[in-house]
Amino acid sequence: MAAHYLEFERPIADLEAKIEELSKLSETSNPGAFDAEIDALRARTAEMRRETYSQLDAWQKTQVARHPDRPHFVDYAEGLIDEFVELRGDRKFADDQAIMGGLGRFRGRPVVVMGHEKGRDTVTRVKHNFGYARPEGYRKAIRLMEMAERFNLPVISFVDTPAAYPGVASEERGVAEAIARSTEKSLMLTVPMVAVVTGEGGSGGALGIACGSRVLILEHAIYSVIPPEGANAILWRGSRTADEAAKAMKITAQDLFAMKIVDKIIPEPPGGAHSDPEAAMKAVGDAVEEELKALENLSADEILKQRSERFYSIGRAGLQ
Repeated sequence: MAAHYLEFERPIADLEAKIEELSKLSETSNPGAFDAEIDALRARTAEMRRETYSQLDAWQKTQVARHPDRPHFVDYAEGLIDEFVELRGDRKFADDQAIMGGLGRFRGRPVVVMGHEKGRDTVTRVKHNFGYARPEGYRKAIRLMEMAERFNLPVISFVDTPAAYPGVASEERGVAEAIARSTEKSLMLTVPMVAVVTGEGGSGGALGIACGSRVLILEHAIYSVIPPEGANAILWRGSRTADEAAKAMKITAQDLFAMKIVDKIIPEPPGGAHSDPEAAMKAVGDAVEEELKALENLSADEILKQRSERFYSIGRAGLQ
C-alpha cells in the first residue's frame, strides 16, 4: 500500500522516493553500489522527520490526528487486548459499529474495552459510519459500562471521532440524550476508567466515552468542542481559515495538558503514530497499564471522589 503523505511531509516524501529509486537500481544493476548514499539519505530522512514533527503547529497536528494510517480501535483491540469478545447492540434499536466494545484481557487483567472506529477503506468506512456514532452507539457504551460495574472490571476507552452523527434519524432517536447519559455514566462509574484520545476527539461525540478517572492523549492527537472548520464557519462565518481556528482553539495535546483537561501526553514515534503503529500501540499500552495500577486499589467511594476532584479542578487556575 502506498504511503499517505501530508502536505508538510512532502520534503520527506521526496527523500523516501529517492531512497526507493536508488534501492531498485542497486538491486537490478549494480548490487551494493549505492549503499552508502542510501544510508546517508535514510539518516537525513530520519532527522528531517524528527525536526518536522517537533515543530508542528495546531493545524498540522489536526491533520496528523486525522491521518488514515493511525492505529484505530480495531488495531488496539487486536494488539493490546487478548481474548477480545465483541458485544453488539444497545438492546433497544440496533448495533452501531461507529462505537465498538466488548470484554477481554489487557496484559492479564480482565477489562471492558470500547472505542470509536472510523474504518479505513470505502467498505469499512461506510460500515463504521466514518466514526460518527449514532444514539445506539452511546447506549451500547452505557450497556458496557454497566456490565463493567456488575463484574467489577476496569474500563478502557479509545476516543477517535470527528463528532456524533448529526443526521435527522440520529436526532429523532435522541442522540443528545444518549450522549448525555453516556457522559453521566462515565462520570459516575464506580470502577476505574482510563480514556485515551488516540486521534481526533471531537465534540460531545468524544466526550460521551472520554470522562474517565484518567484522560490520556497521544502527542499529536487533538481534543476539541468542535472541529476547526466548524469553528471557522460558526464563529467567524467563514471569514478566516481552519488553520487560524485550530491555533485559536487550543486543541493540541500540549495545550490541553497545560489546562489540566488531560492528565498525560503519550509520546508518539518520530513521524507520528502512523509511521510506526506497533510502537505507538505499545506506548499506549504502557501508559494505560501504569494508570490502571495506580487506580486498582481504590474503593468505589475513592474512585468517585478522585474523578469528581479531577473534573472540578479543570479551569480553577484561570479563576484564581
